[in-house]
Amino acid sequence: MQRVLTANQMREAEKAAQEQHGMPSGLLMENAGRALAEAARSVSGPSGRFTVLCGPGNNGGDGLVAARFLLEGGCRVVVSLVGDTGKLTAEAKRNLQALEGFGESPRAFEALPEAGPGDVVVDALFGTGLKRAPEGVFADAIGTVARWRRAGAKVVAADVPSGLQSDTAEPFSPCVEADVTVAFGFVKPAHELEPGASLCGDVRRVDIGLGGESTRAVSGAELFRVEEKDAREAIPKRRADSHKGTYGHVLVVAGSPGKTGAAAMVALAALRSGAGLVTVATRAEALPWVMAHSPEIMGVALPGEGPLGKGDLEALKAALEGKDALVMGPGIPRGPETGALIGDLLASVEVPAVLDADALNAVAEDLKVLREAKGPVVLTPHPGEMARLWGRTTKDVQAHRVGVALNLATSLNCTVVLKGSRTLIAEAGGRVFINPTGNAGMATGGTGDVLSGVCGSLLAQGIPLPKAAWTAVYAHGLAGDLMAEQRGLMGLIATDLLVGLGHVWTRWQR
Repeated sequence: MQRVLTANQMREAEKAAQEQHGMPSGLLMENAGRALAEAARSVSGPSGRFTVLCGPGNNGGDGLVAARFLLEGGCRVVVSLVGDTGKLTAEAKRNLQALEGFGESPRAFEALPEAGPGDVVVDALFGTGLKRAPEGVFADAIGTVARWRRAGAKVVAADVPSGLQSDTAEPFSPCVEADVTVAFGFVKPAHELEPGASLCGDVRRVDIGLGGESTRAVSGAELFRVEEKDAREAIPKRRADSHKGTYGHVLVVAGSPGKTGAAAMVALAALRSGAGLVTVATRAEALPWVMAHSPEIMGVALPGEGPLGKGDLEALKAALEGKDALVMGPGIPRGPETGALIGDLLASVEVPAVLDADALNAVAEDLKVLREAKGPVVLTPHPGEMARLWGRTTKDVQAHRVGVALNLATSLNCTVVLKGSRTLIAEAGGRVFINPTGNAGMATGGTGDVLSGVCGSLLAQGIPLPKAAWTAVYAHGLAGDLMAEQRGLMGLIATDLLVGLGHVWTRWQR
């Protein structure tokens, strides 16, 4: 796992490194500036010029150090201090003096030469502490950086592109769009979440001397980026003497006339993710259509007709006997009693449950029904479903994804998988995991059904939460990425992921 720090946590880590581990602040800046210079050199043309734009804060100090290292390397460098130079921090002032010792004095921003192909612009205007939209000369400078980038210059940002909010990944206007962003010490939410991740370009995390021990001093939510190694190692090795009972039995409560494909995709995803057995429970009129998708799917008919309600409780409890995980929601017929049914069912059984789609919409009417659940519960909402669960708008959800997911997980004592670009997995204990896999081709009906099947399958195989959830999300996204390489983004469909999962397991085979 790669730790992700907020702006405040980064300040706490730097303070701990200085006060508890004897790391001078000047050395942290020296290391950051050296790494920034190396990144700038890596994208320059053979005879390109380096334009370094520095603000008055420590981010500007990093830029001044980078300029000095570039000059030491024989590069052509021009530097501009943007804003009130009287507000330079002490470390930035020391590095300005060091730069002037090399015979380079900052120029007025208006007097800088134009930048184009082969040139590199180093953006060191603002760092992680930006709280409001850039104005005045700073806005003008960001606009000029955009013009130079359109003309062919490369832009390398120090820690975060100027104008981007480090904690929310939301850009102010204007905001720099970088080709490379050098993340100092630890990656930040802006590097991992959209739309910030796209504005950062190629994110390169560099060690500046903080050390892993410094994170012990930070407060607040713990954010992590899931790495492929983490997900691969979460999948247990299959024993030679195993059998279908070894790998669990998943009950899928899904489907209705016109939506039988949803149930089939959940079931097939569970099977393609290693479950030993999968049974679909649905109304009798829908069951033959579900089972027709694959002979490996077993089925049980729920008596009655119409929306699921309290009258279905005993049939569902009977269907859950001997099962190791429950997936409920995709395509179910929902009515006024469906939420209460789900609450009663979860309160009477201890198997782990994944709630998706219309199961989420049903419990959104009264979230208290989830608080009596005996077993672990995973909620897998997309932003619209999360808005109904949270009682806000989808726009609000997207603007506060980490906080919203964590709030719901802690308030309901469950695991929340907030789907979307860079899907989040939040646990009640206060940790949030950011998933880096997946692509825009997966924005098509049914991919969420596949995810719930993968998650249910891993739970049935005994992988605990939240590991089962973030492993399922990573594998699901990677399956989409591998299939997009073969079929492109435009034509990707949910059932392609069933093939992609096979590629994932082959890639991870041990």
